[in-house]
Amino acid sequence: MAEIKGGIGVEIEHIFPVIKKWLYSEKEIFLREIVSNASDAVTKLRRLISLGEESARDIPDEGFRIDVILDTEECTLTVTDNGIGMTREEVEKYICQIALSGALDFIEKYEGESGSKNGIIGHFGLGFYSAFMVADTVDVLTRSYKGGPAVKWTCDEGGSYVISDDAEDAPERGTSIVMHLGDEGREYLDPAVLRRTLMKYCAFMPCDIYFDDGGEKSEDYKEEPVNDKEPLWQKNPSECTDEDYKDFYHRVFSDMRDPLFWIHIKADYPLNFRGILYFPRINSEFESLEGQVKLYYNQVFVADNIKEVIPEYLLMLKGVLDCPELPLNVSRSYLQNNGYVTKISNHITKKVADKLTSMFNLDRESYEKQWPDIRTFVEYGCLRDRKFYSKASSAVLYERCDGTFVTLPEYLEAAKDKHEGRVYYAQSKTSQAAYISMFESEGIPVVLMPLMIDSQFAALVESENEGVHILRVDSELADTMKEGEAKELTAVLDIFKEIVPENTEIRFEALKDESLPALLNVSEDARRMEDMMRMYSMMGKDAPAFPTAETLILNSSCPIIASLEAKERDKAALLARQIYKLCRLSHGNMDAEELKSFLSDSYSLLSMI
Repeated sequence: MAEIKGGIGVEIEHIFPVIKKWLYSEKEIFLREIVSNASDAVTKLRRLISLGEESARDIPDEGFRIDVILDTEECTLTVTDNGIGMTREEVEKYICQIALSGALDFIEKYEGESGSKNGIIGHFGLGFYSAFMVADTVDVLTRSYKGGPAVKWTCDEGGSYVISDDAEDAPERGTSIVMHLGDEGREYLDPAVLRRTLMKYCAFMPCDIYFDDGGEKSEDYKEEPVNDKEPLWQKNPSECTDEDYKDFYHRVFSDMRDPLFWIHIKADYPLNFRGILYFPRINSEFESLEGQVKLYYNQVFVADNIKEVIPEYLLMLKGVLDCPELPLNVSRSYLQNNGYVTKISNHITKKVADKLTSMFNLDRESYEKQWPDIRTFVEYGCLRDRKFYSKASSAVLYERCDGTFVTLPEYLEAAKDKHEGRVYYAQSKTSQAAYISMFESEGIPVVLMPLMIDSQFAALVESENEGVHILRVDSELADTMKEGEAKELTAVLDIFKEIVPENTEIRFEALKDESLPALLNVSEDARRMEDMMRMYSMMGKDAPAFPTAETLILNSSCPIIASLEAKERDKAALLARQIYKLCRLSHGNMDAEELKSFLSDSYSLLSMI
């Protein structure tokens, strides 16, 4: 057949330069598109073989492969497959006309309405033209599985093409895409860049992919595919061992620590998606914010952490999700308004909550050991999604100062006779040791809430459990700690009024613990507001300063307080300052000047001994 020439068929003037420049936001996606097309070509031929299609019947369903070949001397990058190939008529139909998709025609002819579930990737007709984002010229060398002459199609960056039967380098069956890399594609002449891009987008494609970087091969070189065509999420959970899950996690996320546990999701009709979500080992409440959930489409990488598919609080996890019902190229607006996406998000939320409650109910001992590592995630998830809280709240634990764990109902049940509806907590076992000791001596257990997020979580628990109040040990005194009527010592009161700030209330109480001269209490509401303002400041936001309402409780049962009335005014004032500053020190609220004054007064007291 004679050589013919022509121009790309377009409906919009000058669309080809626009495609070259702006087809995708990330230039590296061209490799995903070209290799995906090659994978489709193999998948189509396999499907025809399984259907017993006449011209494909004698082709063995083995040895299918994709080769990515770099030639730095010729500045070319070639992607070759031994799949279905194309005839001259198919080249003219699918390559010469922008936005026609051979995948769509194939599905319509052979698969019917259910075809999207059989692994055909490329439903987007512009994918092939992504090659022009990095290439000045692209050659297509192809030979159909039906036989017949090979075809060569060459197109420059302006959209002018030549199509001929002169294709001596065409594969025996299949297609080679030869990209002559221009200035915008020079970076892909680096084998390391190419390999990294392949591993990002094509690590789990369903056909063996081999990469030839053009370098010299050693005598013991063994050709191996760069991808895993049967990723773990495609298998049934019963087929996978704990070691399989851990190895997959290490390999995909480059985290040498073992995950705490994982959830293998296999959702069929009507959702049709699969995935594995890992709970990583967390060293701090801030590290936990750096999760990574990868979104795939039929084993082809789409994006990291698409919050429209994954609830925001689950982005703290690590994992993979394969959603074949989503198009390979999706917009944010599409995801935000898609009912399928909403159902996926809800299903994942339920599976995560079910996993937590199942672990708690079936093996509480192991669950308690892992709780410190997952606590931040669970609390954050509850704060972000009330539905998640309602499902997972029964698996929320509170650590007591003795290292044991209780649920909220367990704590409240044990406390109903002494302080019904109240949960007492400490942020630090060290600085609040005196308060903890005072509470526990009365048989009132204290739980630990040391994280910044705990303050917000406490407010959530109170709002969801009527009549429950969560109070720090230095926010109020329990009635069981008092004994008898307090005696107000006027002279002592006058001394302390001269020492403490104006906004500090002073009152006397008779405490059972006579060794404790004074306590400094801050209302729970005021302290939470202070914590919130501190959080805003850490986020770089301007936060108004609120004066903290404090109450200094003087223990009239303590001999030290009673003795102040009989001491000289100067000595009594020195002791009073020391008592107040010790109270401040237990809150960790001393600034540099206060600490300097405290040390000076301490030395003065020592000189009196």
